[in-house]
Amino acid sequence: MPSPKTTFASACARALGALALGSLALPGLAAEPKEGSWVARDFKFHTGQVMPELRLAYTTLGESTGEPVLILHGTAGSGRGMLNPGFGGELFGPGQPLDAAKYFIILPDAIGTGKSTKPSDGLRAAFPRYNYDDMVEAQHRLVTEGLGIRHLRLVLGNSMGGMQTWMWAQKYPDMMDVAVPMASLPTEMSSRNWMMRRLIVDSIRNDPEYMDGNYAKQPRSAHVASVFYGLATNGGNQGLYKLAPTREKADALLDQRLKAATTGDANDVLYQWDSSRDYNPAPGLDRIKATLLAINSADDERNPPELGLLDREIKRVRNGRVLLIPGSPETFGHGTTGQAKFWKQALAELLQAAPRLDR
Repeated sequence: MPSPKTTFASACARALGALALGSLALPGLAAEPKEGSWVARDFKFHTGQVMPELRLAYTTLGESTGEPVLILHGTAGSGRGMLNPGFGGELFGPGQPLDAAKYFIILPDAIGTGKSTKPSDGLRAAFPRYNYDDMVEAQHRLVTEGLGIRHLRLVLGNSMGGMQTWMWAQKYPDMMDVAVPMASLPTEMSSRNWMMRRLIVDSIRNDPEYMDGNYAKQPRSAHVASVFYGLATNGGNQGLYKLAPTREKADALLDQRLKAATTGDANDVLYQWDSSRDYNPAPGLDRIKATLLAINSADDERNPPELGLLDREIKRVRNGRVLLIPGSPETFGHGTTGQAKFWKQALAELLQAAPRLDR
């Protein structure tokens, strides 16, 4: 089994937060993004609950005759959000690594996010308590049953999408040639990462305005807890200091985020963060067949490299290696990988070299 190969790249300049933004036009694309939805009938959750109709929304770029690529978004994001200039603008245009003239790019909205079925559609706190296994199963059904695709050239995901990429690679080992999990670890949800997520969930559940999910107005705790989590686990020490080197600038940045308008629903937010509670792909790493490149940043607050977890576990992936981005004033901690410009060359080289497992 090969030793992990750790590569250092130049730093990127913006945060992952842009990935949660809505529809953004990308200049230079040969065709406009197309939105669609597909209904999974009798979807069975890991809890045993069955939903007669589960709506799965998605966005695509390129023609269906192109090589299929699956891109997975982060928590509280959406597939369409991956079209922002820092991510899709660096990847999907002419001559770029995932040129939409060559690839058929699939950007699904995970269960509970975007335009896919979610608690705020009506069930509220009676919605099945889904987890990442349910989300990955739904994505797989969308790709295979909904879109009729049997093999993917690439599965790439960021943050939550990165964790789900680890799951895809072992749950469906023959379905992809290349897997690129980013801003994630192939180990059990734990430590600060889980503690901070649980604080969001508990802050909402314990808010008197929550009313067991049957609130008449949005509980204020959801927004405050999300801002707290974002600052505590994203941005990078050097990056945040560059933005707020004085107390006055720190106050201004915090006030800006606290005052920002939010359209999120408290039940949706609670479910989104709670869904990671039992994430643990470690037992299945030996099943991965795809060529795998794990991309993390050295200043990632949620996945700190000093723990040595990624370096330890990548040894179990037969064709796996690591790309670690060094921290700097130009990086943004957990949000660093949301900017494709620093790792897109590595992705292009990977796609050129990786063998095709469907042949």
